[in-house]
Amino acid sequence: MSVHTSKVPVPGPLLAAPGRSAVRAGTALALLAGCNAMVLLDESMVQIALPGMSRGLGLTPVGLGWVVNAYLLTFGGLLLLGGRMGDLLGRRRVFLVGVALFTVAAALRGAATTGEFLIAVRAVQGIGSALAAPSALALVLSMFGDEGARKRAIALYMAVGAASTAGGLLLAGAFSSLGSWQWMLLLNVPLGLLILLLAPLVIEETAPSRGRFDLAGALVSTLGAAALVFGLTRAAEHPWTDPTVAGPLAAGAALLLLFRRIERKARQPIVVLRLFADPNRTWAFAATFAVQGSLIGTGFFLVQFLQQFAGYSPLLSAAALTPVAAAMMSMSAAAVWLERRLGARTLLLAGSLLLIAANVWLSRLTSDFGYAAEVLPALLLFGTGMAWCVVPSVILATSGLHEDEAGAASSVHNTLQTLGASLGLALLVTVGTQAGQDAQRSLPAGTPPEGAMDQVFVHSMSASFLAGAAFAAAAFVIAWFVRPSGAARP
Repeated sequence: MSVHTSKVPVPGPLLAAPGRSAVRAGTALALLAGCNAMVLLDESMVQIALPGMSRGLGLTPVGLGWVVNAYLLTFGGLLLLGGRMGDLLGRRRVFLVGVALFTVAAALRGAATTGEFLIAVRAVQGIGSALAAPSALALVLSMFGDEGARKRAIALYMAVGAASTAGGLLLAGAFSSLGSWQWMLLLNVPLGLLILLLAPLVIEETAPSRGRFDLAGALVSTLGAAALVFGLTRAAEHPWTDPTVAGPLAAGAALLLLFRRIERKARQPIVVLRLFADPNRTWAFAATFAVQGSLIGTGFFLVQFLQQFAGYSPLLSAAALTPVAAAMMSMSAAAVWLERRLGARTLLLAGSLLLIAANVWLSRLTSDFGYAAEVLPALLLFGTGMAWCVVPSVILATSGLHEDEAGAASSVHNTLQTLGASLGLALLVTVGTQAGQDAQRSLPAGTPPEGAMDQVFVHSMSASFLAGAAFAAAAFVIAWFVRPSGAARP
């Protein structure tokens, strides 16, 4: 028997408040979308800053991976707890606490003088995101009870995020070119302060629910994800049979199995298991996880290729990546229109194919490349493919919810999105490092050092993008299991 599979409107206090003006509701939506924009803007800035961090703090590729993953681990690992806190304590309250923590950490990391301090502050910043992000999406869902309005709000929510990514890339590149990579890391501070100032004026608090926190589930899920990522990261420098690789991987798998057992027995689990009673929602969650691994290599590897290998300045490399965000922003609204006419399944299949093509395209880059002919088309495919995958996934994951399920569904969606990026990046770094090592061993004797470094880098990046294509292929397979819109559900 299916639970809550009909498309039940999600009532919420943001719409129910008498006399609430359209301007105030629009401002509230803009601020909530601004939180999503702040998170995505931050990711863009860190991507552009990676080469500068490597030079300024002496970080290796694995160390750079931890700059990204320290944030993703705490963000993804604590998202479930953050969503539950919003349900129990009030979503606006938890949202504001998360934004404040994120903003303070963003300010502190600009003063980083060591890689260890930077990684630690990034972990704290991830905690802030874990509190703010699920409450922000849940508040958006609560604002719109009509299905069509909710889909348009989701598209706008995504489009604002994509626009911030494009703007963030350009601003980060400009600041890095004019000053240092540390300057650009302060760009999010004014946005965070603006949200903290205006949100209490236009976003009303939700009624707290009675219940308890599943601290055991939150702790075990976080440790399990951390162990998996640590093991995959160690595999970039050690054999798979090494105890520091095999041990954490085994521990991570065991902890996630334990997490499943805890959730089945918990009186009030951190993951609401009835969410998975709808098969389409389950497949949407799985697709969300796989899609992130297909995109994460673009920002991580391509930025380094353009700056270190092709000689692009930070500003030029930032401008070179903006077509991804521009395509995603422009295609988000089109994705809602296409989803209505073609169905979520068809759109997911098409988006996955575009992501496969984009990754394979970039895997063929060589030192003698042309941006307009060889990079730009792939980036446009990436942006379009992401919009066509993410929009239907979010719609499937958040449709047919009761009011008290919005926070849980949004936290699960954000968790899988973040962990997919974290685990995907760890795996791509591992695949790329090993491919580079193999390429180095196969070089003819007497190869000039500079030429050897170039060849190793190209082989490493190529293997990483092929791994990204495998993630997109997994999303394509998952999409086949989504039931067409008109199909009867159990």
